[in-house]
Amino acid sequence: MSNINPAADEKPLAQSELDALLGFASDEDSPVPYMKRTRDWYLALGYNNPYRYAHYLEVPFTPLKKPLSQSTVALLTTASPYQPDKGPQGPGAPYNAAAKFYVPYTMDTSRDHDVRVSHVGIDRKHTSMEDSNSWFPLPALRRLAAAGRIGKLAAHAHGVPTNRSQRHTLEIDISMILERCKADGVDVAVLVPNCPICHQTMCLTARALEAAGIPTVIMGCAKDIVEHVGVPRFLFSDFPLGNAAGRPKDPESQAATLELALRVLETAPAPRTTVQSPQRWSASAAWKLDFSNIERVSPEEIARLRAESDAAKATGKAIREANGVLTGDSKEKQPAAA
Repeated sequence: MSNINPAADEKPLAQSELDALLGFASDEDSPVPYMKRTRDWYLALGYNNPYRYAHYLEVPFTPLKKPLSQSTVALLTTASPYQPDKGPQGPGAPYNAAAKFYVPYTMDTSRDHDVRVSHVGIDRKHTSMEDSNSWFPLPALRRLAAAGRIGKLAAHAHGVPTNRSQRHTLEIDISMILERCKADGVDVAVLVPNCPICHQTMCLTARALEAAGIPTVIMGCAKDIVEHVGVPRFLFSDFPLGNAAGRPKDPESQAATLELALRVLETAPAPRTTVQSPQRWSASAAWKLDFSNIERVSPEEIARLRAESDAAKATGKAIREANGVLTGDSKEKQPAAA
């Protein structure tokens, strides 16, 4: 340990060497600060009204009323049903505003469904959107129902729109989701967001369900957003956005992630309970430096990115207008959903 405080004639250790000596992780190996990243990103693109995420001091909390083995479990997602006429939506697809949805939808949980995430801002550099089990754990929940780990799946799973309008989400979308969950006799709900705004949407939804007496757990990857909003229970996976249900093409990772989420649902002692999954995405934390990091974008790219964002915003606005979902708190200069 003498190298920690070298003598005057010894060369001081580099920070990485000192970290290795003491067993420390690098400062970069921390949860991605998505709120700051997206704020800085859109300011650099010329949007001068940064998005304000919902933030609460009080958090509702409903304890489980019965064991999970006797409970009806609902699955909520921000993934979008595949629409063949809406452009690229498969593995490697670019951000595709045309594939968005702005009205809650419902799926029969006894059937398989093709739901995708090309319509939202996931991490496209470090994940490829090849395995829907990493964002939509319906098959895994079916297996747990068959094994008796949960009582049964609710008759329907629900898609919750990623709408930047918090007012519309709270007053329209969540009311519809709550009524549908009640109609299915839901006892508990598992919510799986994808993009930054998706995380806010699911936080608002979880809060409403919890206030109505339905315990919830969010499986997510954006720790700062979820904890800023304030939710009852949160399983944090330190993975790139779009993989909240486990590592793609890794059934063991997915099963362990879902089981840990259920354990959080069962054992959380109070609201604002966050449990971090022990799984790591990779040995290196370098992936955390890329998402919406304006410091890694050349000045020449900014104009192109602004044009792409404006085009996506116009597409999203047209879809919202077609579905009658524009509300008074929508801001004309807000960028496309993050």
